[in-house]
Amino acid sequence: MRVAKLIMLFVWVVTATLPSLALADGRQNFSLENRTGYKISEVYVSPRKKSSWEEDVLGEDELANGDTVNIHFSRSEKSCYWDLKVVYEDGDTSEWADFNLCEISIIRLFYDRKKGETRAEFE
Repeated sequence: MRVAKLIMLFVWVVTATLPSLALADGRQNFSLENRTGYKISEVYVSPRKKSSWEEDVLGEDELANGDTVNIHFSRSEKSCYWDLKVVYEDGDTSEWADFNLCEISIIRLFYDRKKGETRAEFE
């Protein structure tokens, strides 16, 4: 009988904490889709108008063309406006400013070969 109560208590504790674990992520979380035709080797996301970029959120990974990476923020993060920088495997870079990540859940990157420009679409 005592073992059954301990098991029930354990199940209750795990069940009670699962929702709070899901809420540990920030509201700025988003998915970054690479539709440029090129491999992205680094991704930086920094609060708006910060003088330096944060660390590479890909770490040692790369984002191949056609792939998506989910970028998560701490729940304690308050800023909604963020800048984005990507570095391609050949060292070229593209930057965007003022994404409202409190309202955006997906950013898609595209490269226009004729214009030689990278653009971002979001939803």
